[in-house]
Amino acid sequence: MVNPFRDMYGDILRLIKAEQYFVIHAPRQTGKTTFLHSLAHRLNKEGTYVATVCSLESAGYQSISVEDANEVFIHSMYSRASLFVDETTMPPHPDNYSKSPVLLQRYLSDWCKALDKPLVLLLDEVDALYDDVLISTLRQLRDGFQSRPAGFPQSIALVGLRDIREYKMRARADNPSIGAGSPFNVKAESFFLPVFSLEEVRGLLQQHTDDTGQVFSEAVLQKLYEYSGGQPWLTNALANQIVVKILKEDYAREITPDMVEEAKERLIEQRQTHLDSLADKIQEERVRRVLLGIITGEAPAFDGWDDAVRYCRDLGIISYGNPIQFANPIYREIITRIINSGFTDNINQDIAHTSWYLRPDGSLDMDKLLKAFVDFYRWNSESWLERFQYKEAGHQLLLMAFLQRIINGGGRIDREMAIGNGRTDLAVLWKDQVIPIELKMHHNARSQPDGLRQLARYMDKLGQKRGFLILFEKKSSEELPWDVRIRREIHEVDGKEVVLLGM
Repeated sequence: MVNPFRDMYGDILRLIKAEQYFVIHAPRQTGKTTFLHSLAHRLNKEGTYVATVCSLESAGYQSISVEDANEVFIHSMYSRASLFVDETTMPPHPDNYSKSPVLLQRYLSDWCKALDKPLVLLLDEVDALYDDVLISTLRQLRDGFQSRPAGFPQSIALVGLRDIREYKMRARADNPSIGAGSPFNVKAESFFLPVFSLEEVRGLLQQHTDDTGQVFSEAVLQKLYEYSGGQPWLTNALANQIVVKILKEDYAREITPDMVEEAKERLIEQRQTHLDSLADKIQEERVRRVLLGIITGEAPAFDGWDDAVRYCRDLGIISYGNPIQFANPIYREIITRIINSGFTDNINQDIAHTSWYLRPDGSLDMDKLLKAFVDFYRWNSESWLERFQYKEAGHQLLLMAFLQRIINGGGRIDREMAIGNGRTDLAVLWKDQVIPIELKMHHNARSQPDGLRQLARYMDKLGQKRGFLILFEKKSSEELPWDVRIRREIHEVDGKEVVLLGM
């Protein structure tokens, strides 16, 4: 187990002592619940405060009324409190209260007045609430602020996926004016729970070694960290796949880097709940815009870019810093496959049979495969892309879907994508073959020479002497007929052969 507090406990304790409200936010499956429980138990053990955790998620649906939500809150608070406090500091029994628009505020006030220590309240899943319930809850917390600590919690943490700005945006979507006394001025500071560092992952795996004697070598550690990006759930899921599923808890067997690769592919194929939940987010317009930029390599120009990027970071979909890219290779693969699953599922098996593109020695004939794609693209792309939500990136995604159907028969595709790259780089891995492919939109006269140079650098990185540049035309077939736009050329760049396919 990684220390849940990292370096944050001192800062949080400072805010509690200062009687402040604050926000703790982090993506799903990054350890928020562990953090909150550890924080409450530590505060209770130190003895200065009474601390408890309560989840508001059970009221997180749109049809619930404010009065019903308040009743749900106090019953949840009462039932959960016994996990953290003793009988002498339990909250009042909820059956003694009747429904009211300010029931939560009154309940917390009565509880605090009965305590001989200040109450610290950690409210989880606050951002699961909708509309009037969200506004009412925050307004009740704000209205009780002046009564703390004797008549209201000394400090309250609002915990969820998002920062307070997201609460404001959700409320204002249907409530252009939420009144002069805004319920949202309740926050002194925000804390974002970070992903694991390399050293924290090293320490986590070392605990397994100490317990079992089974060693995670430096090469295995580096690959595991590369694939997980330090995301806590992925880190543990990869290690669990290796130790429990692949090695069957045989601690005498050596863990190899190939096992990390196998564990990654298993997670992607299984698409467990945490990974599958990403599908809900990619339909949102703010997320779609950012993902389009990553897949195409182009920075889109539209209002609200900063908010969109911040939102995707809060959800854990993209990493912090520049360039803007997927948070880790597993998310990159999962999200790409989810987006183009409609393409992949509808490509006719008559043209997607792996064996048709293999040479007698079992190697992959990429020239033959891409020739088949060009023909498929000519007859299907315009009608397919017209119905596609991600049509701006549809050219690239359609080729990825075509390759995926065929390569799944015995290889894999590694992708490099980031906003500002101006292209998408693929490495098709088939047995001992490494085949570099660059996908690029044909914007102007610079697109082709830039693409040739970019692909040459990518080929250097992969140590390959032959690669493919796919140059997609933005113009329709009416503007640029197919017999003109489809072309195949061989170029030599820095001693390397580049096959250019224009389409």
